Amino acid sequence: MTSPGWFPGRLLPLILSLAALTARADDLPSWNDGPAKRALVAFVERVTKDGGPDFVPPAKRIAVFDNDGTLWAEQPMYFQLAFAVDRVKALAPEHPEWRTKEPFASLLRGDLRSALSGGERAAAAILAATHAGMTTEQFEELVREWARTVRHPLLGRRYVDSVYQPMLELLQYLRANGFKTFIVSGGGVEFIRPWAEEAYGIPPEQVVGSAGREKYEIRHGEPVLVKLPVVDFVDDGEGKPLGIQRFIGRRPIAAFGNSDGDLEMLQWTVAGEGARFALLVHHTDADREWAYDRGSRVGRLDEALDVARAGGWTIVDMKKDWKMIFPPHRAARPGGHAPSEAQDVR
Repeated sequence: MTSPGWFPGRLLPLILSLAALTARADDLPSWNDGPAKRALVAFVERVTKDGGPDFVPPAKRIAVFDNDGTLWAEQPMYFQLAFAVDRVKALAPEHPEWRTKEPFASLLRGDLRSALSGGERAAAAILAATHAGMTTEQFEELVREWARTVRHPLLGRRYVDSVYQPMLELLQYLRANGFKTFIVSGGGVEFIRPWAEEAYGIPPEQVVGSAGREKYEIRHGEPVLVKLPVVDFVDDGEGKPLGIQRFIGRRPIAAFGNSDGDLEMLQWTVAGEGARFALLVHHTDADREWAYDRGSRVGRLDEALDVARAGGWTIVDMKKDWKMIFPPHRAARPGGHAPSEAQDVR
C-alpha cells in the first residue's frame, strides 16, 4: 500500500512541471501545437533561462516585426495605399486637374491597376499629393480616424482590426519574457505610429519605417513640423537592417517577416552571435484569408522562402499552424465578402 507521504513527496514536482507546461501552452492559444509553436517556445526558454548557455540579458532581447502581411493583412493592396486612394478621392474636388492627370485620373475611375502601372514614380506621386503639405499632427489625426473607422472592403473589418490574433499573442508572450518588440516596416513610419500602440501594444518610439522629409515652421505663432513631398529613407529590403542600426542601435535576436522585402532583416538577425530566431509567415489559407507567395504583386514571397527552407528558419503555415486568423472580439461587419471571393492577387 502506498504511504500517505509518497504522493506529495514524489508527485508534487511532476504536477508543478505539468502545470508550467500548460501555462506556457496557454500563452499562445491561437497557435496549433506544431513545429512553429514549439520552435518559438523553445527559443524563448533558451534565451531566458538564467545561467543557461544561451541566456540573453533583457536589455539585448530585441525582437523586430515587419507589419504588412506579418502583423496585419496586406491584400489586395497595402493598407497605406488604400489610405492614399481614399485621400485622393476626398481631395479631388480641390484638384479638378486630376480628372485628366495620371495617376489620379485612373484612381478616380477606380482603375487601380492602371494608376500603379507607372511603378514607384506613380506611387510616389500619390503619396506626395496626399501626405505632403500638412503638419505631422494633422496627418496623425487623419490616419488615426481612417484606421479606426474605415473598413476593409473584403474582410468587412476596420483596418485596425485586420490584425492577426496569433501574432498579437506572440507579441504579448515575448514582452512577458523580457523582450522589447519593434515594428520595422517598409510602410511609412508616420502612417503606422498613430495606431500601433492601440493595435499591438507597441509605442510610437518603437516603430521604424520609411520616412519622408519634414521641415520646421511657425504657423499661426506655433512651431510645427510640415511634411514635404520628398522621400528621406526607404525601410525595405536592405534598408531594414540599416534602419534597425540607425534607429534601434542593437542587432535583434529574433525577426519576423513574410516577404522578400524582409529577407535582409532576417539574414542580418540570424548572422549575429548566440541564439537567434527567424520566422516567416506563409500565407496559405485562401478560405480564412488569402493564399499567395511567389507570384503575388503584394507581399511576394519567393527568394526568402527558399533561403528560409535552406537555413532551417521557422515557417508558419497559416492554414495549419493558426487556429484563428483575426481577433474574435473584433468582429467583421455582417455582409463582408469572404477572402476567397477576392480578386486574384497573384
